[in-house]
Amino acid sequence: MKITNNIQSKNIKVGSLNIRYFAGGQGEPLVIIHGGGDGARAWLQNAEELSRHYSVYIPDLPGFGQSQSANDRFHLPEFVAFIEDFSQALGLERFYLMGHSIGGGIALHYALRFPQKVKGLVLVSSWCLGIEAALWVRFLSRPAFCSSFGEASIAILKAVKWLARIFYAPFKIANPPTRIKMEMGKTMMTLKGQTTVLLNQLSELTVPTLLVWGAGDRIVPASHAYAAAKLIPDCQLHIFEGCGHNVYRQRAGEFSQLLTNFLDN
Repeated sequence: MKITNNIQSKNIKVGSLNIRYFAGGQGEPLVIIHGGGDGARAWLQNAEELSRHYSVYIPDLPGFGQSQSANDRFHLPEFVAFIEDFSQALGLERFYLMGHSIGGGIALHYALRFPQKVKGLVLVSSWCLGIEAALWVRFLSRPAFCSSFGEASIAILKAVKWLARIFYAPFKIANPPTRIKMEMGKTMMTLKGQTTVLLNQLSELTVPTLLVWGAGDRIVPASHAYAAAKLIPDCQLHIFEGCGHNVYRQRAGEFSQLLTNFLDN
């Protein structure tokens, strides 16, 4: 199904899972991993621009968007393995890899595990580079909160969103909580902060890496990028002033140009 001029919505079988992904363009392959609050659709504007230079592939991670979930559980190594299985299903031997937020954490783990397959790595406001995270994110990730919130509340929010579309189209609830998102929070976060930090492994990263952050990121502070840039052997760092956690959308044109300049060198 054609979504934009160059991007199509497709489906593929990855293991036992039915996976939806967006793809289009021509040139070197670029795989993009979306963040935990979004699905692949959040990258469509960027994908249209990037497809002029690359063959772009953006999967809905299992349990996100329109992709089937294995068990509604979030286990980081399994999502890293999913990227490998997805790349094999597409026949991609080597590719550029970019991840945003928790997608950045997945991409970083993948590059450390499969360096021979990654031509260049781009981490955008990535997790796993430091313990700090926004207080409200830490609170909402607590198992006690998730348990009390429960399935009934998820169903209520979905019903409200459905009714809003019928009776008042302009109103919408963006990115309502789902079981997989709540599981991700419980797995990757405590009240103290992020549970998986890879600073001591960054010196082992052998692929060219670009770190992109918003100076005003209130989810994951830009200080993580500055610290990581000192440890990654082949690293470039770009901070966008006046931007937050979703810098790739806030500065879409500049972001795409920055990415193209990095990958083409």
